[in-house]
Amino acid sequence: MQSVTEEESSSIDHEPRTSGDNSVWAHVSPLLSAACSDLQEGELIHGDNFNLFAAMSALEIMDPKMDSGMVSTFYSIDEAIESGFAPVPISSDRTVDVQSIIDIMDHLLACEATWQMGHSLAQTVFSCIYVLRPERTSSHALLHSFCRVVRATCRALVSVVSDARTNEEEDLFTMTYGLPFSGDEDAKGLLLLNAVEETICRQLRACKATSSKRRMLEELEPLQTNPQLEESLCKALLCRIRFRKHLLHALNCMRRPQGRGLELARKHIAYCIAELDSVLNSVEFLSSETFENGKNEMEESTTGSGRNPIGFEPTLNKRLSAPTPPRAIKLLSWKKAIDYYVKLLHNLDQICAFKLEPDLDAVLQFVVQFQKSRPDLVARAHLQLLLVQDGKLYGRDTFLTICARSLALDVTKNHGLHLNEHILQLNQLMINLLKILCANTPWQRRKLGKILNDWSIFNVQMGITVGHMMQQVTKPRTPKNGDKSLLILNHIYGWVEEQIHWVALRFLVLGFDLELYSPSEYCMVYWYMYIILWKLAEKAHMRVLIIVHTEERKAKKREDYSRDLAREDRISLWVLLLKCQTSLAQGLTVMIAALRNEGMCLKSQGPFNTESEKFIQHFGLLQKASLPKYDAYESFSESTCHAFYLPVYECFRDAQKMAKEIKVGYANDPDKLAEVVGLEQVAEHNIIAVNLLCQDRSLKVSFEFIHHPHFATAVVRRS
Repeated sequence: MQSVTEEESSSIDHEPRTSGDNSVWAHVSPLLSAACSDLQEGELIHGDNFNLFAAMSALEIMDPKMDSGMVSTFYSIDEAIESGFAPVPISSDRTVDVQSIIDIMDHLLACEATWQMGHSLAQTVFSCIYVLRPERTSSHALLHSFCRVVRATCRALVSVVSDARTNEEEDLFTMTYGLPFSGDEDAKGLLLLNAVEETICRQLRACKATSSKRRMLEELEPLQTNPQLEESLCKALLCRIRFRKHLLHALNCMRRPQGRGLELARKHIAYCIAELDSVLNSVEFLSSETFENGKNEMEESTTGSGRNPIGFEPTLNKRLSAPTPPRAIKLLSWKKAIDYYVKLLHNLDQICAFKLEPDLDAVLQFVVQFQKSRPDLVARAHLQLLLVQDGKLYGRDTFLTICARSLALDVTKNHGLHLNEHILQLNQLMINLLKILCANTPWQRRKLGKILNDWSIFNVQMGITVGHMMQQVTKPRTPKNGDKSLLILNHIYGWVEEQIHWVALRFLVLGFDLELYSPSEYCMVYWYMYIILWKLAEKAHMRVLIIVHTEERKAKKREDYSRDLAREDRISLWVLLLKCQTSLAQGLTVMIAALRNEGMCLKSQGPFNTESEKFIQHFGLLQKASLPKYDAYESFSESTCHAFYLPVYECFRDAQKMAKEIKVGYANDPDKLAEVVGLEQVAEHNIIAVNLLCQDRSLKVSFEFIHHPHFATAVVRRS
């Protein structure tokens, strides 16, 4: 492999010339040819100061993936336009012109989907000369208005991702590379597209009209010259135009502050999904004369017709400055692009359908459930901007109000808490947590592990403050409001501990989603889950007691006060669910440990890491946050080295019994009900597996995630 730095590569493919500082430039091709005979594979041509950083940004000569100096079809947009590469109109034959525009629309859809999945905007959407220079198409109303709306849509998406600041993991998304991206004139695109849509609607009605009505519409010029294709082409255009229009409307509505545009956005999203169905239905007509080799060719095509679109040249922008060399991009096929948009629209609809209640438990549950569908960047950015606006939940309620509501406390009166240093810190911690939960799964788990230490330090500092305030209460002349502030801070202090353990649990279960644990490590993972779940259930139960006590006190003061029984039941169900999971985690820990002790299951041993080293690698961040507050590995070793089967029955049976009770409470919540049914099936099958293993120790056992993604089911087989 022969490589040079980006500065060195700039001289390649140019004639010898003299620069302004009297340096003489010359071809390096003879030097490279001579070097090639001596260089071995993997060696580099480099200067004395060439370091690892330079090596990482080197360009491999003549590699289309790396060398931006390679000869392109055109060296500039103007050269491409002058050569007639992107004519306006596309064809003098109006039928061909319309068909070509439909191909452009389809290919742009594939480009946009590819861009949104992490590729460069310059090499996807802005590979279209009509989008790069929309002013050239001003004489062609259909093409001009469509390109304007495409640009406006791209700008709206870049804006939402930039504002959410979630692009650390998809860094290419917001880069525009100096392209002509901004422009207020694009805002007029929707008005122009509406006018074009109305014209095509009249043309469609004209070709459907009876002979008597058709005479009344004789002055209306048809879309193209072939009467037999008029109706189908009008329909194919309309569904694409309407999808584009409603998509931009939906994105704009979702950006309205405090979720005011969500209901209207849902309507536009429903229209988008319906129009995509029509777009798919048009493929039979569009491809009828194109494909002769069956479905395989169509599956790879970026247009519904299967033809190559006019006006696209990906190499045009490859010379633009970028932090990395241009990537080799394979565009999504047209059908895969539609699948991407269907998923995106359903994810956006989920966000719009969420009831914006000031209930943190509901918010956390929704975000976790939403992430199960593995939403892409655009959907996650919209969710984050909806949840956190101006440092408040939905832009409405401070996190002090949200935390207090979780404990049934009243902070409407000014106790000075909104300006309390710890409350301000808690507000920032909650904002960071919600932003992290909206990130992609790998980035989310990594950040959750790191913020656990921040939460732990905050918890210690708040505990010290509350302790000092408790001592001050015993002194005379303590202000009455001080007692109320202390009561609220003390309850929030306990609530913070609950949130810390919730974050720790989320950190652990994401390891299963990312397949970070090997089967030989399941014992230690479930032991840690058992410790965290047990503490989390304890803290959640304490919150139920606080709520009940607070509600009873309010009821005594106000005879007309009605308790929020629904909230109490919801939290009590959550506690019972945690206890069910705790029993399962304990049962799995004991079961796997017993199997290891009898030699039926391998211990976590390997040639490079001891079990204690793996324990630290997986749970070092939890131990740094003092979860638990004792030597975790020593406790794990002591508690599992003498494990046997007897306690397993009780653990799994308790979990099975609790699951049956929980199912009644979650009868109206399909997502939660499905999770509880999975937990019940894990407990049931593991009871059967333990019975079989007790009867026959020669059986082989493995652990698979058949019924639940985080709790394994023991599968027993004969040798």
